[in-house]
Amino acid sequence: MLDIAEEVRVRLIRDKLIELLPEDWSQRVDAAVGPLNSAGFDPWGLDPRTLKATLAATHWLFTTYFRVHCHGINELPAGKVMVVANHSGQMPIDAAMLSMALISKADPPRIARGMVDYWVPSLPFISDLFPRLGELVGSPQNCLDLLAGNQCVMVFPEGTRGLGKPFTRRYQLEKFGTGFLRLALEAKAPIMPVAVIGAEEAYPGLFNLRPLARLLGLPYFPITPFFPLFGALGALPIPTRITLRFGKPITFKGDPDMPDEKLMPLIEEVNGAIREEMQRGLKARGLSILTAAAITPEEQGD
Repeated sequence: MLDIAEEVRVRLIRDKLIELLPEDWSQRVDAAVGPLNSAGFDPWGLDPRTLKATLAATHWLFTTYFRVHCHGINELPAGKVMVVANHSGQMPIDAAMLSMALISKADPPRIARGMVDYWVPSLPFISDLFPRLGELVGSPQNCLDLLAGNQCVMVFPEGTRGLGKPFTRRYQLEKFGTGFLRLALEAKAPIMPVAVIGAEEAYPGLFNLRPLARLLGLPYFPITPFFPLFGALGALPIPTRITLRFGKPITFKGDPDMPDEKLMPLIEEVNGAIREEMQRGLKARGLSILTAAAITPEEQGD
Protein backbone atom coordinates (compact mmCIF):
# COMPACT_ATOMS: atom_id res chain seq x y z
CA MET A 1 0.00 0.00 0.00
CA LEU A 2 1.19 3.52 -0.76
CA ASP A 3 1.51 6.07 2.03
CA ILE A 4 -0.22 9.44 1.59
CA ALA A 5 2.87 11.24 0.22
CA GLU A 6 3.55 8.48 -2.32
CA GLU A 7 -0.07 8.43 -3.38
CA VAL A 8 -0.01 12.19 -3.98
CA ARG A 9 3.12 11.84 -6.13
CA VAL A 10 1.56 9.04 -8.14
CA ARG A 11 -1.56 11.12 -8.76
CA LEU A 12 0.53 14.12 -9.84
CA ILE A 13 2.48 12.00 -12.32
CA ARG A 14 -0.76 10.44 -13.57
CA ASP A 15 -2.37 13.84 -14.11
CA LYS A 16 0.70 15.17 -15.93
CA LEU A 17 0.70 12.15 -18.23
CA ILE A 18 -3.00 12.59 -18.99
CA GLU A 19 -2.23 16.11 -20.21
CA LEU A 20 0.09 14.57 -22.82
CA LEU A 21 -2.54 12.21 -24.23
CA PRO A 22 -3.87 13.34 -27.64
CA GLU A 23 -7.33 14.84 -27.21
CA ASP A 24 -9.00 12.43 -29.61
CA TRP A 25 -7.68 9.43 -27.66
CA SER A 26 -8.90 10.95 -24.39
CA GLN A 27 -12.34 11.51 -25.87
CA ARG A 28 -12.42 7.94 -27.12
CA VAL A 29 -11.70 6.59 -23.65
CA ASP A 30 -14.54 8.70 -22.24
CA ALA A 31 -16.87 7.40 -24.96
CA ALA A 32 -15.94 3.77 -24.26
CA VAL A 33 -16.25 3.87 -20.47
CA GLY A 34 -19.60 3.08 -18.91
CA PRO A 35 -21.06 4.24 -15.59
CA LEU A 36 -18.56 4.89 -12.78
CA ASN A 37 -19.00 4.73 -9.02
CA SER A 38 -18.30 7.59 -6.62
CA ALA A 39 -14.59 6.68 -6.55
CA GLY A 40 -14.33 6.89 -10.34
CA PHE A 41 -14.16 3.13 -11.06
CA ASP A 42 -16.42 1.00 -13.22
CA PRO A 43 -18.02 -2.24 -11.87
CA TRP A 44 -14.91 -4.29 -12.80
CA GLY A 45 -12.29 -1.96 -11.35
CA LEU A 46 -11.41 0.02 -14.48
CA ASP A 47 -10.03 3.49 -13.70
CA PRO A 48 -10.27 5.77 -16.78
CA ARG A 49 -7.63 8.10 -15.31
CA THR A 50 -5.08 5.30 -15.01
CA LEU A 51 -5.99 4.07 -18.48
CA LYS A 52 -5.48 7.53 -19.98
CA ALA A 53 -2.13 7.97 -18.22
CA THR A 54 -0.94 4.58 -19.45
CA LEU A 55 -2.04 5.36 -22.99
CA ALA A 56 -0.21 8.69 -22.83
CA ALA A 57 2.97 6.89 -21.81
CA THR A 58 2.69 4.20 -24.48
CA HIS A 59 0.72 5.55 -27.46
CA TRP A 60 4.02 6.29 -29.25
CA LEU A 61 4.66 2.54 -29.26
CA PHE A 62 1.45 2.12 -31.26
CA THR A 63 1.86 5.07 -33.60
CA THR A 64 5.63 5.31 -34.07
CA TYR A 65 7.60 2.35 -32.71
CA PHE A 66 5.47 -0.54 -34.02
CA ARG A 67 3.57 1.58 -36.60
CA VAL A 68 0.46 -0.54 -36.06
CA HIS A 69 -1.80 -0.99 -39.08
CA CYS A 70 -5.37 -2.27 -38.70
CA HIS A 71 -7.33 -4.05 -41.41
CA GLY A 72 -11.02 -4.87 -41.11
CA ILE A 73 -11.54 -3.35 -37.66
CA ASN A 74 -14.77 -1.81 -38.98
CA GLU A 75 -16.21 -5.35 -38.87
CA LEU A 76 -16.13 -5.33 -35.05
CA PRO A 77 -19.73 -5.57 -33.83
CA ALA A 78 -21.12 -3.25 -31.18
CA GLY A 79 -22.23 -4.65 -27.84
CA LYS A 80 -20.86 -7.82 -26.30
CA VAL A 81 -18.13 -9.46 -28.33
CA MET A 82 -15.21 -11.82 -27.76
CA VAL A 83 -12.06 -10.82 -29.64
CA VAL A 84 -9.97 -13.95 -30.21
CA ALA A 85 -6.38 -13.64 -31.46
CA ASN A 86 -3.14 -15.56 -31.87
CA HIS A 87 -0.51 -15.05 -29.18
CA SER A 88 3.25 -14.62 -29.64
CA GLY A 89 6.34 -12.58 -28.92
CA GLN A 90 7.41 -13.63 -25.40
CA MET A 91 6.01 -10.37 -23.97
CA PRO A 92 2.30 -9.42 -24.30
CA ILE A 93 3.03 -6.79 -26.94
CA ASP A 94 0.23 -8.18 -29.09
CA ALA A 95 -2.31 -7.71 -26.29
CA ALA A 96 -1.18 -4.12 -25.70
CA MET A 97 -1.31 -3.18 -29.39
CA LEU A 98 -4.69 -4.85 -29.88
CA SER A 99 -6.07 -3.01 -26.85
CA MET A 100 -4.82 0.32 -28.19
CA ALA A 101 -6.28 -0.39 -31.62
CA LEU A 102 -9.70 -1.04 -30.10
CA ILE A 103 -9.56 2.32 -28.31
CA SER A 104 -8.09 4.41 -31.12
CA LYS A 105 -9.45 2.79 -34.31
CA ALA A 106 -12.73 0.98 -33.56
CA ASP A 107 -16.05 2.73 -34.14
CA PRO A 108 -17.43 2.96 -31.54
CA PRO A 109 -14.21 2.81 -29.47
CA ARG A 110 -13.94 -0.23 -27.23
CA ILE A 111 -11.99 -1.03 -24.08
CA ALA A 112 -10.43 -4.47 -24.34
CA ARG A 113 -11.15 -6.56 -21.27
CA GLY A 114 -8.17 -8.87 -21.37
CA MET A 115 -8.43 -12.26 -19.72
CA VAL A 116 -5.05 -12.80 -18.04
CA ASP A 117 -3.55 -15.98 -16.59
CA TYR A 118 -4.08 -16.84 -12.94
CA TRP A 119 -0.39 -16.29 -12.08
CA VAL A 120 -0.40 -12.64 -13.25
CA PRO A 121 -1.94 -11.19 -10.02
CA SER A 122 1.07 -12.57 -8.13
CA LEU A 123 3.31 -10.01 -9.86
CA PRO A 124 4.10 -6.85 -7.85
CA PHE A 125 2.61 -3.62 -9.26
CA ILE A 126 0.94 -5.51 -12.14
CA SER A 127 -1.64 -7.00 -9.77
CA ASP A 128 -2.88 -3.49 -8.95
CA LEU A 129 -2.39 -1.93 -12.38
CA PHE A 130 -4.08 -4.46 -14.64
CA PRO A 131 -7.61 -4.23 -13.18
CA ARG A 132 -7.39 -0.43 -13.47
CA LEU A 133 -6.71 -0.91 -17.20
CA GLY A 134 -9.59 -3.33 -17.68
CA GLU A 135 -7.58 -6.58 -17.43
CA LEU A 136 -9.01 -9.34 -15.24
CA VAL A 137 -8.12 -12.90 -14.29
CA GLY A 138 -9.59 -15.13 -16.97
CA SER A 139 -12.08 -16.97 -14.78
CA PRO A 140 -15.31 -18.15 -16.43
CA GLN A 141 -17.40 -15.95 -14.14
CA ASN A 142 -15.38 -12.82 -14.91
CA CYS A 143 -15.78 -13.45 -18.62
CA LEU A 144 -19.52 -14.10 -18.40
CA ASP A 145 -20.07 -11.02 -16.22
CA LEU A 146 -18.23 -8.82 -18.72
CA LEU A 147 -20.14 -10.19 -21.69
CA ALA A 148 -23.41 -9.77 -19.80
CA GLY A 149 -22.38 -6.13 -19.42
CA ASN A 150 -21.91 -5.78 -23.22
CA GLN A 151 -18.14 -5.53 -22.88
CA CYS A 152 -15.41 -6.41 -25.40
CA VAL A 153 -13.53 -9.41 -24.00
CA MET A 154 -10.05 -10.13 -25.42
CA VAL A 155 -8.92 -13.76 -25.38
CA PHE A 156 -5.79 -15.60 -26.52
CA PRO A 157 -6.78 -19.31 -26.55
CA GLU A 158 -3.16 -20.46 -26.98
CA GLY A 159 -2.31 -18.97 -23.59
CA THR A 160 1.35 -18.98 -22.55
CA ARG A 161 1.99 -21.85 -24.99
CA GLY A 162 1.59 -19.33 -27.79
CA LEU A 163 3.21 -16.37 -26.06
CA GLY A 164 6.36 -18.26 -25.07
CA LYS A 165 6.91 -20.39 -28.18
CA PRO A 166 10.35 -20.16 -29.83
CA PHE A 167 10.97 -18.28 -33.07
CA THR A 168 11.37 -21.59 -34.90
CA ARG A 169 7.60 -22.04 -34.45
CA ARG A 170 6.68 -18.52 -35.56
CA TYR A 171 3.21 -18.18 -37.02
CA GLN A 172 2.31 -21.72 -35.98
CA LEU A 173 -0.81 -21.70 -33.84
CA GLU A 174 -0.57 -23.76 -30.68
CA LYS A 175 -3.55 -25.89 -29.68
CA PHE A 176 -6.55 -23.78 -28.65
CA GLY A 177 -8.24 -24.36 -25.34
CA THR A 178 -11.99 -25.03 -25.37
CA GLY A 179 -13.09 -22.68 -22.58
CA PHE A 180 -13.44 -19.54 -24.71
CA LEU A 181 -15.88 -21.23 -27.09
CA ARG A 182 -18.04 -22.62 -24.29
CA LEU A 183 -18.24 -19.16 -22.72
CA ALA A 184 -19.13 -17.53 -26.04
CA LEU A 185 -21.92 -20.08 -26.48
CA GLU A 186 -23.22 -19.54 -22.96
CA ALA A 187 -23.17 -15.76 -23.33
CA LYS A 188 -24.48 -15.88 -26.94
CA ALA A 189 -21.61 -13.56 -27.87
CA PRO A 190 -20.14 -13.19 -31.36
CA ILE A 191 -16.48 -14.08 -31.83
CA MET A 192 -14.19 -11.70 -33.73
CA PRO A 193 -11.10 -13.56 -35.03
CA VAL A 194 -7.94 -11.43 -35.24
CA ALA A 195 -4.52 -12.25 -36.70
CA VAL A 196 -1.54 -10.44 -35.17
CA ILE A 197 1.42 -10.21 -37.55
CA GLY A 198 4.77 -8.78 -36.51
CA ALA A 199 4.86 -9.53 -32.79
CA GLU A 200 6.75 -12.77 -33.54
CA GLU A 201 9.70 -10.72 -34.80
CA ALA A 202 9.55 -8.06 -32.08
CA TYR A 203 10.96 -10.35 -29.40
CA PRO A 204 12.25 -13.58 -31.01
CA GLY A 205 12.74 -16.34 -28.46
CA LEU A 206 15.56 -18.84 -28.98
CA PHE A 207 14.58 -21.17 -26.16
CA ASN A 208 12.94 -21.29 -22.75
CA LEU A 209 15.26 -21.47 -19.73
CA ARG A 210 12.90 -23.71 -17.74
CA PRO A 211 14.97 -24.12 -14.52
CA LEU A 212 15.13 -20.35 -14.03
CA ALA A 213 11.46 -20.00 -14.93
CA ARG A 214 10.53 -22.52 -12.23
CA LEU A 215 12.79 -20.76 -9.72
CA LEU A 216 11.07 -17.43 -10.42
CA GLY A 217 7.58 -18.94 -10.51
CA LEU A 218 7.07 -17.97 -14.16
CA PRO A 219 5.59 -20.08 -16.96
CA TYR A 220 8.75 -19.53 -19.06
CA PHE A 221 11.95 -17.46 -19.17
CA PRO A 222 12.86 -16.61 -22.77
CA ILE A 223 16.39 -16.35 -24.08
CA THR A 224 16.60 -14.10 -27.14
CA PRO A 225 19.50 -13.02 -29.39
CA PHE A 226 19.84 -9.92 -27.21
CA PHE A 227 18.59 -10.90 -23.75
CA PRO A 228 20.11 -11.47 -21.23
CA LEU A 229 23.38 -10.92 -23.17
CA PHE A 230 22.89 -7.14 -23.40
CA GLY A 231 21.06 -6.74 -20.10
CA ALA A 232 18.13 -4.34 -19.87
CA LEU A 233 18.88 -2.95 -23.32
CA GLY A 234 18.53 -6.43 -24.76
CA ALA A 235 15.04 -6.67 -23.28
CA LEU A 236 13.77 -3.94 -25.61
CA PRO A 237 11.59 -5.32 -28.41
CA ILE A 238 12.68 -4.92 -32.04
CA PRO A 239 10.61 -2.14 -33.69
CA THR A 240 8.94 -4.34 -36.28
CA ARG A 241 5.72 -3.17 -37.93
CA ILE A 242 2.67 -4.87 -36.43
CA THR A 243 -0.44 -5.56 -38.47
CA LEU A 244 -3.81 -6.47 -36.94
CA ARG A 245 -6.15 -8.21 -39.36
CA PHE A 246 -9.76 -8.50 -38.17
CA GLY A 247 -11.84 -11.20 -39.82
CA LYS A 248 -15.60 -11.50 -40.04
CA PRO A 249 -17.48 -11.98 -36.75
CA ILE A 250 -18.68 -15.54 -36.14
CA THR A 251 -21.77 -16.35 -34.08
CA PHE A 252 -22.26 -19.94 -32.92
CA LYS A 253 -25.37 -21.56 -31.49
CA GLY A 254 -25.43 -24.68 -29.39
CA ASP A 255 -25.13 -26.22 -25.95
CA PRO A 256 -22.09 -24.81 -24.09
CA ASP A 257 -21.79 -28.17 -22.33
CA MET A 258 -21.58 -30.21 -25.54
CA PRO A 259 -18.88 -32.92 -25.64
CA ASP A 260 -15.43 -31.86 -26.79
CA GLU A 261 -15.72 -33.86 -30.01
CA LYS A 262 -18.68 -31.72 -31.08
CA LEU A 263 -17.01 -28.51 -29.92
CA MET A 264 -13.77 -29.07 -31.83
CA PRO A 265 -15.16 -28.30 -35.32
CA LEU A 266 -16.36 -24.92 -34.01
CA ILE A 267 -12.95 -24.21 -32.50
CA GLU A 268 -11.30 -25.21 -35.77
CA GLU A 269 -13.53 -22.71 -37.58
CA VAL A 270 -12.20 -19.90 -35.35
CA ASN A 271 -8.66 -21.26 -35.67
CA GLY A 272 -9.05 -21.41 -39.44
CA ALA A 273 -10.36 -17.85 -39.65
CA ILE A 274 -7.27 -16.60 -37.79
CA ARG A 275 -4.98 -18.72 -40.00
CA GLU A 276 -6.63 -17.29 -43.11
CA GLU A 277 -6.10 -13.70 -42.00
CA MET A 278 -2.55 -14.56 -40.94
CA GLN A 279 -1.91 -16.06 -44.37
CA ARG A 280 -3.13 -12.90 -46.09
CA GLY A 281 -1.07 -10.65 -43.85
CA LEU A 282 2.11 -12.64 -44.32
CA LYS A 283 1.58 -12.80 -48.06
CA ALA A 284 1.29 -9.00 -48.13
CA ARG A 285 4.74 -8.91 -46.52
CA GLY A 286 6.20 -11.27 -49.10
CA LEU A 287 6.30 -14.20 -46.68
CA SER A 288 3.88 -16.55 -48.41
CA ILE A 289 6.42 -19.41 -48.57
CA LEU A 290 7.03 -19.12 -44.83
CA THR A 291 3.27 -19.09 -44.28
CA ALA A 292 2.64 -22.26 -46.24
CA ALA A 293 5.31 -24.03 -44.24
CA ALA A 294 4.33 -22.59 -40.89
CA ILE A 295 0.60 -22.84 -40.39
CA THR A 296 -0.68 -25.91 -42.17
CA PRO A 297 -3.75 -27.42 -40.47
CA GLU A 298 -1.96 -30.77 -40.01
CA GLU A 299 0.39 -29.14 -37.51
CA GLN A 300 -2.34 -27.85 -35.25
CA GLY A 301 -2.38 -31.02 -33.17
CA ASP A 302 1.38 -30.97 -32.51
